[in-house]
Amino acid sequence: MKTLPAFLLAGTVAVAVVGVSWHASTLQTGPSEARAESGAASVPLQLASDTSGATRPVVVELFTSQGCSSCPPADALLGELAGQPGVIALAHHVDYWDYIGWKDPFARPEATKRQRRYSEKLGARFIYTPQMVIDGRIDVVGSRRAQVISSVVTAQTTGESLDIQIEEGASVATVRIPAGEAPAEAATVWMAVFDDEHRTDVKRGENSGQELVDANVVREFVSIGTWNGEALELSVDLADAIAEGRGGCAIIVQEGRVGRILGAALMELDGAPS
Repeated sequence: MKTLPAFLLAGTVAVAVVGVSWHASTLQTGPSEARAESGAASVPLQLASDTSGATRPVVVELFTSQGCSSCPPADALLGELAGQPGVIALAHHVDYWDYIGWKDPFARPEATKRQRRYSEKLGARFIYTPQMVIDGRIDVVGSRRAQVISSVVTAQTTGESLDIQIEEGASVATVRIPAGEAPAEAATVWMAVFDDEHRTDVKRGENSGQELVDANVVREFVSIGTWNGEALELSVDLADAIAEGRGGCAIIVQEGRVGRILGAALMELDGAPS
């Protein structure tokens, strides 16, 4: 796990997270990293959906960077999760590691902003990579396999979920969100457009010499509406996403902007891995 670069932190922070002590560096010494253990690699990826149909879709958001040497194990785990039924896995590439030698070609300032909002919502004092936010409410170090799997199973079997329907057209999709209990805070309807997979030969930085494989790389993440408990129908223009060869589109209904996930659905597009 790696903390936010020191020049973006105020002072030195020392925190113990899930039994791992680590320190944010000072401006004079540059960024430091404490490697989070990847967890038992032998832990099988068996989710609740493998044995029971009575589960809810779970959104797993990974905040990662090609410039972070702690991230590849989390990237690989997200790729596994992306292949599981009932899991909507999304990789948000942040931009705050771009300065250390390798500029992540998929980094988006909006991803960093979303991670900051989660940090405030979840009561964290800093942002770091690799971080997974599960169901909009569970913060897990993304390389801790056993904890990630356990958290996904918990989210799959806890609470109810809106049954979001997506009707596909040639270039326009119709999204139908049913009526339900009004959330405490108006829910944002997000559209996430992503690429299925990218393989990148990294030439510089901490991962120099490696081919990195990134799954479900988010290229666009925008609000397309607000849900207040009443049935809602939205039309989504996917012409550009299809023309650009994107792999899929996720619709997410989230309390507030970074609260709990109330429902989600996934639609495959015609893009090809690159």
